[in-house]
Amino acid sequence: MFSLKSLSPTITDMIRFDHSHVLVTYHQYTADKPSKVGIALAETICSALDVHATLEEEIFYPALRAVTGGEPILQKSVPEHNAMRQIIADLRAAVDDDERRDELLPELMREVMHHMADEETVLLPKAERLLDHRRLCELGADMTKRRVQLLAPQAGKVAANTALGFSRSTSAIVAGVVGVAVAAGLVMKGRRRAAA
Repeated sequence: MFSLKSLSPTITDMIRFDHSHVLVTYHQYTADKPSKVGIALAETICSALDVHATLEEEIFYPALRAVTGGEPILQKSVPEHNAMRQIIADLRAAVDDDERRDELLPELMREVMHHMADEETVLLPKAERLLDHRRLCELGADMTKRRVQLLAPQAGKVAANTALGFSRSTSAIVAGVVGVAVAAGLVMKGRRRAAA
């Protein structure tokens, strides 16, 4: 049976995209950037990680647990998210302290990269082996829906930080990707209404 959810990117591809987004944003962060740009980039990273961790905990991990039982790396993923959340809280508290932010952001990224390595080398390939493509797409659609819910209250702030934090050329690329994603979501919403 055909489902509109089958048109979604897979949840594993979406997780990889989130990882890439955080890394690209971090690579924009340099000590010589004006303070307001550094703040915007740090907040972009923090917001992206907050949403990403919630999506994994609510959608991806339960789906993977259902087919693996007790994957050891999966068991340590939520505590790793909690450690990242603590650094994020410290970063947000030090928002106007450039020196403290310059110390905390690399600390956060070390945690993130370790976590990403586990996911990209073990959890994502395992999910792709154990879940069929249709199920991965369904989970991807669920992730997109929940992401919209989580981002809606902070959409203006996220857009402002992205525009401020990235160079003009990168901002244009990011804006284009966001525009395409929004348009695709509207098209999907229209198709759902038409199908109903």
